[in-house]
Amino acid sequence: MFERPDPIAAARVWEVGALCRAIADALQVRFNPVAVRGEITGLTRASSGHCYFSIKDMHGQLRCAMFRRAASGLDFAPRDGQLVQLHGRLGVYEARGELQFIVEGMQQAGQGALFEQFLQLKARLELQGLFDNARKRPLPALPRGIGLVTSPGAAALHDVVTALRRRVPHIPVLLVPAQVQGVAAAPTIIAALAKLYGLAQAAAAPGADTPAIDVILLVRGGGSIEDLWAFNDEQLARMIVQSPVPLVSGVGHETDFTIADFCADLRAPTPTAAAELVAQPREFWLAALDLLVGRIRDGAQRQLDARHQRLDQAAARLGRPSGLVAGQQLQLARLAQRMRHGVLLKMQQLGQTQQALQTQLPQQLRRRLGQHAERLERTALHLELLDPRLVLQRGYALLTDTGGQAVTRVRQARPGATLRATLADGTVDVTVAPRSGAGVPSRQ
Repeated sequence: MFERPDPIAAARVWEVGALCRAIADALQVRFNPVAVRGEITGLTRASSGHCYFSIKDMHGQLRCAMFRRAASGLDFAPRDGQLVQLHGRLGVYEARGELQFIVEGMQQAGQGALFEQFLQLKARLELQGLFDNARKRPLPALPRGIGLVTSPGAAALHDVVTALRRRVPHIPVLLVPAQVQGVAAAPTIIAALAKLYGLAQAAAAPGADTPAIDVILLVRGGGSIEDLWAFNDEQLARMIVQSPVPLVSGVGHETDFTIADFCADLRAPTPTAAAELVAQPREFWLAALDLLVGRIRDGAQRQLDARHQRLDQAAARLGRPSGLVAGQQLQLARLAQRMRHGVLLKMQQLGQTQQALQTQLPQQLRRRLGQHAERLERTALHLELLDPRLVLQRGYALLTDTGGQAVTRVRQARPGATLRATLADGTVDVTVAPRSGAGVPSRQ
């Protein structure tokens, strides 16, 4: 009977390392050197200066390594989503048996499709004001509760919970789970945020007994642009800006940026950093509290010391009332002496004034009497000079009518009228004669 040969027994048995080397040699002969064009994804930079990433298009993906010598010669900073053209050689990383492309040169070839979508969405939302710094709010210094949206199985959850437990173990944290990667991730994140918004608003209502939520963390670990694409969703961006409380975005690594980062009130470089931003260490507040307690204690001690001093001074005054009475008596004696001295001084002044008046009064009276006598003599002389008898003695006469009225005009002396003429030594009656040719009346 004919037996078929065993294919396994007939095949050559390779050592793993030898097979990897054989594959590498075949690739070297068949392909190298080679150039490839694609979009960068999952870019990481090691501390040694080497760069590790993948190059992809719509149909495949290839792991790449660019060592420090080649990376140092680049004239630009490569980033996820960037379209580049690579030059190098295919090889096998024997330690893992993985196909990899060793990059010896890199040139920019435009932007990747996802990155172009990212830039277009970013520009549109920025024009609509979703990134405006004026609407962004500061984080609360002492949040009463923290809302958290992430995947329950993500490493970011462990990092955030560890940081919060270490820094603020007394603050409650409410986790609302959501998918953070894949096509269905964005709707689940939106639903989780909507639930947290409702809880935060309910807690803020007067008389509510719901635990307060003062800040929300939206976190996810690092990854390629495809892994983080859910956070570049337009509906999610509009949901983030509607948050009733400050929202912190901690998505990816420090070099990763998403639309959610620009819409959030604050962007954190990592999930751990996001937790640290909203949670001042408990030791910090305890130290501040100790400082305030010390200041209050010092102020209270100073007040007590001042009150004790005042009490001692009051006790000293009350303990020796005789000294207080003696002081008051001394002040009273000084006031009495000042009063006596003032009264005596006033009496002396009045006595001196009286003596001066007694001495000056007779002299002033004599002087005043002499002045009045002189005035009287002058007045009498004036009266004598005005005496009409002196005029009559010079030959003049005073004519009056029968009524005693003085006659000073010719028309007052009518012919036949009787007038009285007063002379120096007596009076005579005269009769007015008819007028003569000269018009002057005659005198009888």
